[in-house]
Amino acid sequence: MAGPDDIRSLDRSSPMPLWAQLQQELTRRLGSGEFDQGFPGELELVDAYAVSRYTVREALRRLRESRLIDSAKGRGSWVRRGGDSNPPLGSLYSLFREVDAQGIIQRSNVLSQQIVTWPDAAKQLGLAPDAALFHLERVRLADEQPMAHDQVWIPAQLAAPLLEVDFTVSGLYDELAARCGVSLSGGRERISAVIPDDVDRKLLEVPSDVACFQIERVSIVRASPLEYRLTVVRADRYSVLAEWSPQGYTVAAEPPDARPKMVQSPGPA
Repeated sequence: MAGPDDIRSLDRSSPMPLWAQLQQELTRRLGSGEFDQGFPGELELVDAYAVSRYTVREALRRLRESRLIDSAKGRGSWVRRGGDSNPPLGSLYSLFREVDAQGIIQRSNVLSQQIVTWPDAAKQLGLAPDAALFHLERVRLADEQPMAHDQVWIPAQLAAPLLEVDFTVSGLYDELAARCGVSLSGGRERISAVIPDDVDRKLLEVPSDVACFQIERVSIVRASPLEYRLTVVRADRYSVLAEWSPQGYTVAAEPPDARPKMVQSPGPA
């Protein structure tokens, strides 16, 4: 484990949030191999950098999303090895990951976090119509601007521990792995162009001349459906990106700021 001389102080006068500075500092130390024998716990990082537990947790969440570390309830965090499998991405996960990569601060307004029944979601999950489901409904914000209206249903028998999570800043898949011991292994998405209804138009502050995309996602674990998700995204803050090669075809997503700018040609050559 690194000693005091290996730790760089955070700059509290910087406009960069402390969690972002800590993420950057831990990434540096990860790159130098300091944590190969063990990654520090939350309280150790709180003491070492004189920051709040929230700051540490947010920095660690970003490191997990960058696939640099893994965490599990009761086991703490450890360095992720190159041979580990990649997470199930899909266009929705890729969008939020790309927003993070640009340094845009994400948070959520939680509208619902409870146990419900809904036959349509239960059907997608292969359950009885009256099955108890954990329901999480959020408005996802990027730099305080509404980006997506996101709803998730997961069998309550598995996801009940998620009722205690503060999802204004926590990631669902991180918490699902840490608290429930489950990591998604794949799934499918259907992306459709939609005219937002009155609820979505209000929640996302959608102008009258802007349409939306709806992403319908079913995620699986070992071939069994685990998550049903409906997400409506402002079309002016989202693009579908397709890539193909001899190895296959993939579809991902990106915010508009990630797209290369078009250059006006001076005229025909």
